Amino acid sequence: MSPLRILCIHGYKQNGSTFREKTGAFRKLLKKQVELIYLNAPLSAQQTCSEEAPEKASTSGAGGDEASRAWWFSDVQAQTFNALQQCEESLGLDESVAAVRGAVKEQGPFDGILGFSQGAAFVAMLCSLQERGLEPDFNFRFAIIVAGFRSACQEHQVFYNLPLHIPSLHVFGLEDRVIPDNMSRDLLPTFEEPVLLIHPGGHFIPATAAHRETYQNFLKRFQ
Repeated sequence: MSPLRILCIHGYKQNGSTFREKTGAFRKLLKKQVELIYLNAPLSAQQTCSEEAPEKASTSGAGGDEASRAWWFSDVQAQTFNALQQCEESLGLDESVAAVRGAVKEQGPFDGILGFSQGAAFVAMLCSLQERGLEPDFNFRFAIIVAGFRSACQEHQVFYNLPLHIPSLHVFGLEDRVIPDNMSRDLLPTFEEPVLLIHPGGHFIPATAAHRETYQNFLKRFQ
């Protein structure tokens, strides 16, 4: 049985390499079932001294600030992102959709897509584009959304108008201080029959033996 190929979408101020490191336990937990392919966001998220960056990757060593990437900015002028920021328009989302489109063409096909935090919110948008037939190259069979949320940007509300039929697993922690669980719950009505994995921890992908069955039961539907 071939492993399921899953495109992985990192969080704000992470990148594909750092997200791969942070998902080591998850990969090990499901190593026989999945092959995870990690994508870098196209936008550079510059570090500032005053900016809170709870999802940020370490920028030490080669690459410097290039280690910090973003899928869109909620503050167009400052080119920063905050999940709570109300805004009329965002910056960079089209470039990010194009990056996923390129990955699908060059590295696909993919069975599913997984996103974390800002990446999880982005995955919900990608699922909406697929549902509406706006991205004919997208053919994801399922989505795993970890610490997801609805974008507070006004121009993004179109993504939440139609119920999404793609099977989805939503993972979030009751002690998450970056994306509180109520924000993740607010995203659930966008998906039809979402599967939930709620854990007692914080802002991370849970990957202990206690969580294996939920992941496996969800994934085996597609194998």
